[in-house]
Amino acid sequence: MSNGPFGQKLFQALLRIDRRIIFLVIFLALSIPIFLGLRIDITVTQEVRLFYNSVEALSSGSRVLLSFDYDPGSEPELQPMAETGFRHLIKNHIKFIIMGLWPQGPMQANKALTRINEVDEGFLVDNGDTLYFGRDLLVVGPDTIRYGIDFINLGFQAGNELVIQRMGSSIRAAFANDARYGRPIDQFPIMNGLNKLSDFDLVINWSAGYPGTVEWVQFAVDRFHVPCGAGNTAVQAPQVYPYLDTGQLSGLMGGMKGGAEYEQLTGMRAKATMSMVSQTAAHIFVVLFIVIGNLAYFMTRGRKKEGRA
Repeated sequence: MSNGPFGQKLFQALLRIDRRIIFLVIFLALSIPIFLGLRIDITVTQEVRLFYNSVEALSSGSRVLLSFDYDPGSEPELQPMAETGFRHLIKNHIKFIIMGLWPQGPMQANKALTRINEVDEGFLVDNGDTLYFGRDLLVVGPDTIRYGIDFINLGFQAGNELVIQRMGSSIRAAFANDARYGRPIDQFPIMNGLNKLSDFDLVINWSAGYPGTVEWVQFAVDRFHVPCGAGNTAVQAPQVYPYLDTGQLSGLMGGMKGGAEYEQLTGMRAKATMSMVSQTAAHIFVVLFIVIGNLAYFMTRGRKKEGRA
């Protein structure tokens, strides 16, 4: 076929495919699995299972510090992890305190909570306080959590790893007021008895770079002996794997695949699982285009050499 005129015309046509057609194929490969809700089997790695087990080992009422150290640019990889993490904690009746070493981090946390909340209209009055759904009260499945009692957002604090060091001796030295109402954190019941980092049962860090997981391990884990689990972008994950091998990290999720594995363990299959199907399909087509392009190039090049001879 390659030596005949039809074969030559076919290979030459393949080399002249409009790049917009390739873009269209990749777009369809990415979008169709999402619209059809396709799923693939995902093998859970040991590091993700360790993370899941670290949360499962916490007793009801435990308090976890969540540090959101990423911005919207890393949202496709880390936001699904955060949403599943919130669902996991709420389901297990674990209280959580939100903060960020990145300016946009606490806002990403609010975005994740808004997405998983199922009731955003109405209010109720409790002991004279008017509590609004979607702000003071969040409904996730059968559970309803209240701001200041079950969760709180301390916001962003500048200073990178110096913030972690300051929290090691005094949380109030780093965060005097909450980010939502600007009130002293001592006014919120969730903060009772939380004075320093070692008072937390677990730290979870969602990180896209510096400052992030490396700094939390070096200071919170090594210096103040607080267990820490992490979720990282695929680019950063290789940098923190050594901390997993030494036992300094209590679990690690790397990139979108790590998020999909976490969803599988929790039974809350969502964006990461769907995105894995799209990503796999796109990778298949990219490899296919590379193979076809190289094959067509070598076949037509050989023919041209024969013509020159």
